[in-house]
Amino acid sequence: MKLQQLRYIVEIQRQGLNVSEAAETLYTSQPGISKQVKLLEDELGIAIFERSGKRFTGVTAPGKVVLSIAERILREAENLKRASAEFAMGDTGRLVLAATHTQARYALPVVVRDFVAQHPAVKLEMHQGSPTQIAEWVVAGEADIGIATEALDQYPELITLPVRQWTHSVIAPDGHPILKSQPLSLNELARWPLITYDTAFTGRSRINRAFERIGTQPNIALTALDADVIKTYVSLGLGLGIISALAVDPQRDSGLVALDAGHLFESNTTRLAVRRGTYLRRYDYDLITLFAPHLSKRVVDMAMQGGGEEYQL
Repeated sequence: MKLQQLRYIVEIQRQGLNVSEAAETLYTSQPGISKQVKLLEDELGIAIFERSGKRFTGVTAPGKVVLSIAERILREAENLKRASAEFAMGDTGRLVLAATHTQARYALPVVVRDFVAQHPAVKLEMHQGSPTQIAEWVVAGEADIGIATEALDQYPELITLPVRQWTHSVIAPDGHPILKSQPLSLNELARWPLITYDTAFTGRSRINRAFERIGTQPNIALTALDADVIKTYVSLGLGLGIISALAVDPQRDSGLVALDAGHLFESNTTRLAVRRGTYLRRYDYDLITLFAPHLSKRVVDMAMQGGGEEYQL
């Protein structure tokens, strides 16, 4: 039995039983993978995958057990590499941080600056994506730490910890009539074209629910993936913006006025995620604590050992 064989069967499962895609992901050939899967099945004395001709069509009952164990073995093999590298190389290495645009643009710059100052020999890479992409990157081991508001807590493969709560703001061009409507109401907002996040992003589900509760359909004129784009189109007069309050920057948002909308929409929770069972290095803990001082090594370890979200804001 070889680790490479275990990687093959796990990747086949991840790729929806598509051997060609698994081969492409692992930079090998389809016949080579098929041969190694058959050798592994012969060694174990069981069929891992159900077949129709040469195609894999499902996972057998014993195959599900084998795949679960294979995933654990591969995680521990990766942990062994991470731990040995930490002890052998000291404070050097590579840390991949995945975050949404709002977090990367508004919440993380000071954290990244301080982390780089503390760990100049660690190569820090930042990937930006949707919450679902971020979750999948962390699950696949392509990112070490994920930060987002949506989606992370929907993946059982991840340990998630709450970082902070935030609310939405409504942004309008200076002089817009809605600035005279105080207190701001959902019915008033519904009268105007709105520009807000794509459905997968930054608290959009809470915006939708707020209008549903009063039986009103908002006029969503435009959606975007990040707050800066929303601000740009608000400044052009295409509608009112609904963005995370984290993204309000009075010094840079010239010509725009931000109105607190915390009373209109439910608060949101930014979460930090790491893959379940992952060995965290010293500088992983350091970045986590820089971003969320309440998430000490002890708190993170308790969550990892407990298997769930132990810390509550």
